[in-house]
Amino acid sequence: MGKEQNTAELLVKCLEAEGVRYIFGIPGEENLAVLEALKNSSIRFVTVRHEQGAAFMADVYGRLTGKAGVCLSTLGPGATNLITGVADADSDGAPLVAISGQVHSDRMHITAHQYLDLRAMFEPITRRAYTVVHPDTVTEIVRLAFKYAEQEKPGATFIDLPVNVAKMPVRQGVLPLLPHEQPVEYATDAAVQAAAALIEQADAPVILAGASLARSGAGEELTRFAEQLKIPVVNTMMAKGAIPFTSPYALWTVGIPMADYQTRVLAQADLVVAVGYDIIEYAPSKWFTPGTKIVHIDRRPADINMYYQPEVSVVGDMADALRRIRAVSVRTREPEAALAIRARMVEEHERYAEDDGYPVKPQRALLDARKVLGPKDIVISDVGANKVWVARHYQCYEPNTCIISNGFATMGIAVPGAIAAKLVHPERRVLAVTGDAGFLMNCQEFETAVRLGTNFVTLIFNDKSYGLIKWKQMMQYGESLYVDFDNPDFVKFAESMGAIGWRVERTEDLRSMLERAFQQEKPVIIDCPIDYGENMKLTERLKHLMQEL
Repeated sequence: MGKEQNTAELLVKCLEAEGVRYIFGIPGEENLAVLEALKNSSIRFVTVRHEQGAAFMADVYGRLTGKAGVCLSTLGPGATNLITGVADADSDGAPLVAISGQVHSDRMHITAHQYLDLRAMFEPITRRAYTVVHPDTVTEIVRLAFKYAEQEKPGATFIDLPVNVAKMPVRQGVLPLLPHEQPVEYATDAAVQAAAALIEQADAPVILAGASLARSGAGEELTRFAEQLKIPVVNTMMAKGAIPFTSPYALWTVGIPMADYQTRVLAQADLVVAVGYDIIEYAPSKWFTPGTKIVHIDRRPADINMYYQPEVSVVGDMADALRRIRAVSVRTREPEAALAIRARMVEEHERYAEDDGYPVKPQRALLDARKVLGPKDIVISDVGANKVWVARHYQCYEPNTCIISNGFATMGIAVPGAIAAKLVHPERRVLAVTGDAGFLMNCQEFETAVRLGTNFVTLIFNDKSYGLIKWKQMMQYGESLYVDFDNPDFVKFAESMGAIGWRVERTEDLRSMLERAFQQEKPVIIDCPIDYGENMKLTERLKHLMQEL
């Protein structure tokens, strides 16, 4: 007769059945049974330096794979440290399963050391939150957690495992519940025909591509759709690369705080074809014009919003829907006004290619990064002023090659996210672009990066301030307050972690420095003094631009 199986061991077998490859986390007294169960598992446990880093790693793993990333903490403060990353995954549509330890179940109804009602805390920021109260329920709970994390729209779920329940024996014969592939749902013919009719009737249609499009794998079909029907495409930040930025119909990214080329194109549209659009990223009130008709194409029905009321909803597999609409639609007229705006965008974009001004202009830094990185290489953007510039000036060939948090939009994601990206795609170059403030929020994970041998590059936009907040203060009040600080020596910081650190002394050196950085066998930090004087220059330039267009 074999050794009796406990709940923690069954939990690990359930995770294996779900195809889990990594668990990101920190050991703690209340999750020791799970760690012991992982000892002989096919799952690799990645020890991190802060639970928030673990959650961000699981978050980006989910974004890149479509399978739930898993993070693990102990109870109390370990679990609360997960919260920001878990909330980010839930808002951004990244599948994630968070697991925490918990006090003995006999102490959950009284005042107890480190006890918090974690299920109640995680419920508002997850799709489902569960407490394992009996060993035999763990198979159902794990399967439900992954089902709700991975179904469209993906998000986060949470499992709370009391320390005594983890060690309880499981009834013999209990096996993991196996995931089953869900049947693909297809749009109705009536919806396809109705959408095609509106597209043919429109004088100035525009496609607004969103995050669900990036998750769906329908980018190639969207490109064919746009180019055959001659419809310009604007993408949200989380849908960068929805169609290649080199396509004549690609109008790049909308969503920066100011009105820009893309908002003007949307304002001039009489029909917006929203493909995989999520209102959490870019509110309809920012682009909807009364009288504009909307076609909604997505794997799920539209959210309720007073500014987003589609005339037609095409609900089902997006690639199939786009292919069928394209097959019954005819448009031969070029969108001359949008193409003229695109020409101005491209001219402005390329103007900075040889700008050697120092400190480095953010536009030039991102143009150099684009030249160094291949079409499938990955940029992980932190949140701050750098995110605005990445959105506007780093262009993509494919979806999911620029990861931006733009649902929850939280700082600190770049370094842990880059670790996860390199684990998922070790064959690709990975560049973390972060401000100095965002970098310091999870810089401790550089030790994790070195230990794992994840040789990505981190480009720090160094301006010694909370740059985005300074920018907004200047726009609203004409002055800045409480946003400036000093930084450590980032070169010495990198070296102290066992990584490589370089500082940009001349703008013209940045491109070659990036090339050399990606040839190293260790993680590299590049400290790049950045000219955020460009922030207010952009604000003024866009004011004049909106008057011209």
